[in-house]
Amino acid sequence: MPHIAALGMYDRAETMGANDRLWALLRDALRDLGQDAPDALTRGDLAYMQGWLSPDLLFSQTCSLPYRVKLAGQVKIIATPDYDLEGCPAGYYRSLYVARRSDGFTTLEDVAGLDFAYNEALSHSGWAAPYADHLARGLALYPTLRTGEHRASAIAVATGRADYAAIDALTWAMICDHDDFANKLNVIGHTPPSPALPYITAKDPAPLRIALTQAIAALAPTDRATLHLRGLADIPALAYLSLPIPPAPVDR
Repeated sequence: MPHIAALGMYDRAETMGANDRLWALLRDALRDLGQDAPDALTRGDLAYMQGWLSPDLLFSQTCSLPYRVKLAGQVKIIATPDYDLEGCPAGYYRSLYVARRSDGFTTLEDVAGLDFAYNEALSHSGWAAPYADHLARGLALYPTLRTGEHRASAIAVATGRADYAAIDALTWAMICDHDDFANKLNVIGHTPPSPALPYITAKDPAPLRIALTQAIAALAPTDRATLHLRGLADIPALAYLSLPIPPAPVDR
């Protein structure tokens, strides 16, 4: 089977072209190093768990909760992207709590115990981080709606299907870049920062780290801005593995 290369985590219509151009630069840099690399990114199921678990995985990006629950020991971390997110060290991100502007909520305490939308149970930013944050604050958390993706969680809040959600900070930045419904939402709080979504491989990570550094440096400024990609950070696997694993969501 050909090698798998994917960038599914932040691959929406407005970012696909930039992701394709990033991969083309990375592919060519790998080939210059004598490494085999597919011509184009893979999209669909192989961009997620099916591809992450494949021995043919050359390059992808995963969430930290799947990494610590299912992937550690099967994949290697290449590096972690630095998205230059407000309030976060290099290579870190956080979840932002969003609520409907028309409801007038201004703090997490205002919404705790109301209907919470989450993208999926195996999401760090959408479930694990808010679960740990609510627990630490002694606040109630009732996951009443599973949406399948962060953007869908934000839409669920904007349209009144849920009262609030936790959206990863980069996804929220892209929603603000491209979606008019962002105007219906307010950020009312955030979780503590944690390591961002790592680039992973089932192969030798060393040439990928070299090639990825070259590719990001060569990427056009407009594409870097579209992807909010500033560079790379080296975050050890232990920083991911030391984060707690939450229980599965249970409705009230």
